[in-house]
Amino acid sequence: MILLKHFRHYYIKYGLAFLVGLAILVAVDWFQLEIPRIIKVIINGVEGIEGFTLITSINQIWAPLLTILGIVVGMTVGRFLWRITLIGNSRRIETDIRSEMFKHATELDQNFYSNEKIGGLMSYFINDLNAVKELYGFGLLMLVDGLVLGGFVLVRMFSLNWEMTLYAAIPLALMGVLVFFLELKMEKKFKLRQESFESMSDFSQESFSGITVIKAYVREAVESLRFTKKSKDVFDKSMDHLKYSVVVNVIIDAMISLVILAILAFGAILIAKGNLSSGELTEYITYFFTLLWPVFAISSFMNINGQAQASAKRIAEFLDSKPSVVDGPNAIKNVTLDGSISVSHLSFTYPDSEKPTLKDMSFEVKPGEMVGILGRTGSGKSTLVELFLHLYNTEKGMIRFGGYDLMELSLATLREHIGYVPQDNFLYSDTIKNNIGFAYTSIDNERLIQVAKISDIHENVLEFKDGYETMLGERGATISGGQKQRVSIARALAKEPKVLILDDSVSAVDTKTEEAIITNLRQVRKGKTTLMIAHRISTVKKLDKIVVIDQGQVVGVGTHAELMKTLPLYQEMVKLQELEELVGEVEAHA
Repeated sequence: MILLKHFRHYYIKYGLAFLVGLAILVAVDWFQLEIPRIIKVIINGVEGIEGFTLITSINQIWAPLLTILGIVVGMTVGRFLWRITLIGNSRRIETDIRSEMFKHATELDQNFYSNEKIGGLMSYFINDLNAVKELYGFGLLMLVDGLVLGGFVLVRMFSLNWEMTLYAAIPLALMGVLVFFLELKMEKKFKLRQESFESMSDFSQESFSGITVIKAYVREAVESLRFTKKSKDVFDKSMDHLKYSVVVNVIIDAMISLVILAILAFGAILIAKGNLSSGELTEYITYFFTLLWPVFAISSFMNINGQAQASAKRIAEFLDSKPSVVDGPNAIKNVTLDGSISVSHLSFTYPDSEKPTLKDMSFEVKPGEMVGILGRTGSGKSTLVELFLHLYNTEKGMIRFGGYDLMELSLATLREHIGYVPQDNFLYSDTIKNNIGFAYTSIDNERLIQVAKISDIHENVLEFKDGYETMLGERGATISGGQKQRVSIARALAKEPKVLILDDSVSAVDTKTEEAIITNLRQVRKGKTTLMIAHRISTVKKLDKIVVIDQGQVVGVGTHAELMKTLPLYQEMVKLQELEELVGEVEAHA
């Protein structure tokens, strides 16, 4: 059974249900072995064997037959009850583990997800968790039933004829040893199968997410071929695992057949010598056939256990992964931030990189300011946002919010004050209303419409048949890029954050809509800080302040007019974008 630290406490948590189910199971095993004894009495009674009541009338058989019927009814009820308790327990444990895994997944930091693939993680929640569930349910059932019923049967077989039982037990014991070593090999085969499935799952997830790119580049046939290779690898490893399982079953079947022949031959000799009655041989053979289930049960348990142990180790490794971004022991909680941000000599290098992304950055943002952070692609703008959200650790003193050191604030306190619109504008497969009100259990219609109007999405929503109850496709695929951006902005505004961060969040809308959004933000966010990350001059030119970043460094801070006078890089960016706009207008009228 699974005794890893993340799993063993479930034996205690659901101990009572386990004990009740196992007690019923043992009782069923005990009473079902009374049936062969009753049959022996009937056969010996019909034959007139000495020591047994002679049966001369059909009426004399009704009493033992009714007893058998009563036992069968009791066994049926008992089997229903132990299935409810034991199999039901496995489902409860599966639910608990899944919840623990999901909770842990939400606590892991950005660095973990940068190195892991979603398809691989999903295999933990599906295949691996199912294997663990099977061990807690059918695995435990087969182990206990195999040992208890097998023990009961062997005791009764020894009491009938110890010599015949000894001859039968020797090949069964050898079979058990052989199966044990085969199961060790099967566990390794199963682990390879799981890893192959993880690779295929990850490939599928990426392909479905990037289906538009696949179609745009006419790569359907090539990607289908790659998937076929992945699928065949899963098939090959599954068949390899299955072959070993078949070998085990064939060995068991062959040995059982040989033992049955030996019992019949040995029993016939004993009957001929008068040392055994027909009823006793019938009882013995019935016990032996009953013993087949424990043998199969133990074999199945070893198979289930091998798979579950491999899966449990994978799940345990996932649950043992520690987030590097956590609250410190004396994290500051329940404070109100004023919206000011101080960046002092900030340098940062990603954990998997040697080259620094940000270098000695310093600038100030006052409460209530609308500040643009401008830079070319790859200049470090999004990295700066990730640090503001404390997705990665920095050194103390480099970033301060409201006078508090970022590294000393609790994660919840910091993020409760921040509204964030990500660059990819991720939306959930849910209604527009629920996407906008994501920060709350529910959002009232007045607030919903208010933030939708500010983000200039209200009129678009009204054009949809179901309005705010319109269901979005995966990642918001059923609406345009500009609409996704504006729904994301509305979602952040609904939170009423002290600091609003928009990471290139109006790039997919036209300049007229962009101006409307910025004007609305200026009106409704007086006294609250707004940061607009952008690479387009029109987005930031009318803001209170612009921080220009180039190659991870702050190269200029000031208003649009000030930077036009003092910063050559900014002047160059303005001229280039004006030229791009002019070329676009000429092409549009051509």
